[in-house]
Amino acid sequence: MGPPLADVLSRISGWVWGLPLITLLVGTGAYYSIILRGLPFRRLPEALYLAFIRRKDPGSPGDISHFQALMTALCATVGVGNIAGVATAIAIGGPGAMLWMWVTGLVGMASKYAEAMLAVHFRVRNARGEMSGGPMYYIEQGMKRRWLAVVFAGCAAVAAFGIGNMVQANSVAEGLQATFGVAPQVSGLVMTVATGAVLLGGVRAIGRAASVVAPVMILLYLMAGCWGLWLLRDTLWPALGEIVRGAWAPPAAVGGFAGATLAQTMRIGIARGIFSNESGLGSSPIAAAAAQTNDPVRQALVSMTQTFLDTLVVCSVTGFMIVASGTWRSGATGAALSTSSFQSCFGTAGGWIVAVSLALFAYSTILGWCYYGEKAVEYLAGLRAVTPYRWVYCGLVFVGAVSHLDVVWTLSDIMNGLMALPNLIALLALSPIVVQETRRYCGPAAQF
Repeated sequence: MGPPLADVLSRISGWVWGLPLITLLVGTGAYYSIILRGLPFRRLPEALYLAFIRRKDPGSPGDISHFQALMTALCATVGVGNIAGVATAIAIGGPGAMLWMWVTGLVGMASKYAEAMLAVHFRVRNARGEMSGGPMYYIEQGMKRRWLAVVFAGCAAVAAFGIGNMVQANSVAEGLQATFGVAPQVSGLVMTVATGAVLLGGVRAIGRAASVVAPVMILLYLMAGCWGLWLLRDTLWPALGEIVRGAWAPPAAVGGFAGATLAQTMRIGIARGIFSNESGLGSSPIAAAAAQTNDPVRQALVSMTQTFLDTLVVCSVTGFMIVASGTWRSGATGAALSTSSFQSCFGTAGGWIVAVSLALFAYSTILGWCYYGEKAVEYLAGLRAVTPYRWVYCGLVFVGAVSHLDVVWTLSDIMNGLMALPNLIALLALSPIVVQETRRYCGPAAQF
């Protein structure tokens, strides 16, 4: 008898998410950072202005505003990984894993910029008059490789059911049961109804919901985290020192921490950073393509702020709470480690903060990933398949809440990795278009 399915999938996931893919993801971001001459860093103030002050291009083609497109993408990326994922990285690799997460955020801004620019540049209008775009469109139109676009879309449609839906619903149900004693069946039913009420209204309903849910959940979490960091202010500078030193010389075993090697610290930090901000995976440009804009570069600037906010802001708050509180030495991992760090500042209320934040983050991810999945299905099977997909997606929210999902989680990891490969190939192949469009926007004599 062969090994069980879970073991087989785990081995495949380890192979897919091995050093070659991680190197390609980070390398693509570094390559774009170089050929764009650091544009994501130098134009960040302008990008934040476009996202949060200007917010829209009136009279431009598209379905939702700059702001709503950004919030939809943030809903999908700011999820369990920002709380449990950061904690897991530190629990395995030590405080130094945070620095490698920051590296993925810095170079990931360039990848995100390129993805969004290409998504708007190659987007099309479907039979309903809505915008459709993303890697499947710029792979087919820009590279003339429909088969590769089909591979991306197929993986995206499957991954949405797992990492974007069932896994998130399961995390919410487990967190609410552990903290408040809510039965998974109850939380699953509430999430299913709430999800259906939004998703069945289409992209505009998703955009409206995202523009409310994302800012509220992020601001509440950041306010609680910053309050905690103020209480821990005397240990913040030493915590930063531990992060910087630990990135190059990971600590040996201490307390419940088992110790780590440099390779282990780098790998887990980079991997968790990529999982959190999704730069290079090809998911968020699907939302960018729906934005009301008459310039691909303008939306690309807005979209790259997603990586900045996700990894360099939200993940940093979680990481500093864990390191500054000293709870990383306890041996706990995942959401339990994040919970203990908040409890060190707020007592029992710290557990409530993490549980509620997890619920909001995970629910928002469910909304964002449905849009990604339905656009992938639309590309594969046409508009007639979108409504059935939404119904199935809503039903699986309940299934995820009441089930054990080890196999689903691993399969989703595999699909995410297989999504990334076609997208990264396209990003590298179409880089001349990104540079050309950027030069047009900035002016021929500009240094971007």
